[in-house]
Amino acid sequence: MSRELAIHRWPELTDRTLLAIPLGATEQHGPHLPLWTDTAIATELCNRLAAEHDNLVIGPAIPYGASGEHKAFPGTLSIGHDALRLLLLELVRSADHFAGVVVVNGHGGNLPALRSAEELLHYEGRSVLTWSPTGRADDSHAGHAETSVMLALHPEHVHFGQASRGNTTALPDLMPRLREGGVRAVSANGVLGDPTTATAGAGQRILRQWTDALTSAVRRWEEPAGDDR
Repeated sequence: MSRELAIHRWPELTDRTLLAIPLGATEQHGPHLPLWTDTAIATELCNRLAAEHDNLVIGPAIPYGASGEHKAFPGTLSIGHDALRLLLLELVRSADHFAGVVVVNGHGGNLPALRSAEELLHYEGRSVLTWSPTGRADDSHAGHAETSVMLALHPEHVHFGQASRGNTTALPDLMPRLREGGVRAVSANGVLGDPTTATAGAGQRILRQWTDALTSAVRRWEEPAGDDR
């Protein structure tokens, strides 16, 4: 049976079915990666989660997020924190017929809205888990990790010859300037990290690590409810 929610009919879904939603962005990823990088990665992680979970379907990906820090670069589209928070709230509220909702996030800029929405949804008694991959503080955007993963998943969309080292300062140290002037203020090419060291093999290893972490998080989340979920 396909794991894509959109092609199912409603009688095929039960109150024991989990819903996974890929949350991405449409934003610049340096001169070498496509604008849909975060969405592609979030979608792949949902697919891998579904392969490890017997009763989970994947909703259509959300391709827009809070990407205002990238607005100085052409191609970036952003709905902002307030709109993203409201979208997540209403989307999860509409999914009460599922056993629970897992939001798999691929863009760090979405985290404030995601965490705020999750807190209110928990207060309302809804079963929701949000999860994001982690990485090195000096490799936070379009660097080694994301480029390696995209080489593993979609090499045809990676223009590796145009990859160049960006700002490799640890993200916490960049935040004051980044908040004030966006990514352009700290990186002329839009890269935070060094993509020139990326390989498809490294991408596969990173994907396995992220998949293991996501799968473990979902299993821990399900444990308290047991068979009554």
